[in-house]
Amino acid sequence: MVKSSMSRMLAGNGLFYPIIGFASFIAFLYLSFGDLWVNYSKEINLSFVERNGTQFFVDGKVFYINGWNSYWLMDHAADYNTRPRIRTMLQAGAKMGLTVCRTWAFNDAGYNALQISPGKFDEKVFRALDHVIAEARRNGIRLLLSLVNNLQAYGGKTQYVKWAWEEGVALSSSNDSFFYDPSIRRYFKSYVKTVLTRRNIYTGIEYRDDPTIFAWELINEPRCMTDPSGDTLQDWIEEMSTFVKSIDRKHLLTVGLEGFYGPKSPKKTTANPEIWAADLGSDFVRNSILSTVDFASVHVYPDHWFHHKNFEEMLKFAAKWMLSHIEDGDKELKKPVLFTEFGLSNDNDDFEPAQRDRFLKMVLDVLYKSAKRNKSGAGSFFWQFLVEKMERFNDEYGVVPWESPSTYRLITEQSCRLAKVQGLHSTQIENVKNFCASRN
Repeated sequence: MVKSSMSRMLAGNGLFYPIIGFASFIAFLYLSFGDLWVNYSKEINLSFVERNGTQFFVDGKVFYINGWNSYWLMDHAADYNTRPRIRTMLQAGAKMGLTVCRTWAFNDAGYNALQISPGKFDEKVFRALDHVIAEARRNGIRLLLSLVNNLQAYGGKTQYVKWAWEEGVALSSSNDSFFYDPSIRRYFKSYVKTVLTRRNIYTGIEYRDDPTIFAWELINEPRCMTDPSGDTLQDWIEEMSTFVKSIDRKHLLTVGLEGFYGPKSPKKTTANPEIWAADLGSDFVRNSILSTVDFASVHVYPDHWFHHKNFEEMLKFAAKWMLSHIEDGDKELKKPVLFTEFGLSNDNDDFEPAQRDRFLKMVLDVLYKSAKRNKSGAGSFFWQFLVEKMERFNDEYGVVPWESPSTYRLITEQSCRLAKVQGLHSTQIENVKNFCASRN
């Protein structure tokens, strides 16, 4: 009744439609530029992470990483209905004492694409990535940003080859031509330069100058199966890592490897999961030893690599796999080794929830022991964390951490254990100090 009378009164004075129009205009402005008014003044002061030998350092203090994967942050930040999930996830990570989140800084073609076509970007999605970085900074979380996918999800190298084919400049329709086609290499370099020199609209800082970014990852899980010798991928890594460093000397850089040993490696038969792993065109030590690569990356998915082993056998292999790579970091690479993805599928025939926690505990124990002994095992990233109502974005590895008390407890306890080794960093003090003290 009140609303109806007010509408008639405004309409009678000729004000109704102008006011409605003005309100619609304000709503449009908010949806388009609303985050420009978000208060980022509470940002935590961060310093760049540096490397000295086999360890990371921040402000002269050793830095071990208890981290996680949420690949979906930019994608969800591009939609105002799902954007609050970014803050929820980053705040939760900070409260758990986590320090680095690995996420995608790419989406090539398709829905919410950052790069629509070679060299053409969607400003709305770039602002979404700006928001992710600004929100991470606000919560004291650093980001490991991956620049392209070897897989087809979110475009990946397949999309780059498709673009070259459509423009009539492709050398081959093979997905692996991503690594050797000169036109595609130019596409990727252009993309990298645009991202690294992007000025964040919320912080005013270029990405290459922002310590919120822990490191760049060249490519998620690179494989070049058309050249099992590994020469093609090695050449690409050399060229692209050198190119990144020519633009950005402040940030660390890794390749994004799964960790398989190549055909010339003495560990190809003793440490690889099976024979096929040596023929994927990658080689952990060879790819990681380059001076332009600051640290090595490894993934741990025994249930994905084996199909005829029981859980106990896979657990034993995973521990051996990790120790082998930490040994490489200490003796061969003289660099930190990060286990940037690890997880256990709930689709396994014999899966029980307790198995995931046992697997998680094994990974965290290996890294805690490495940290105590000043070895090269520098941290791990659980795959993957989600928030509520994200079933469509889940795979068989996803966890909402606060819905799994045992998993939550293991991860937060790791934050406390690492704090005993390295001390609490400034970004952890508020969230973790009292939490850890209550467990001592």
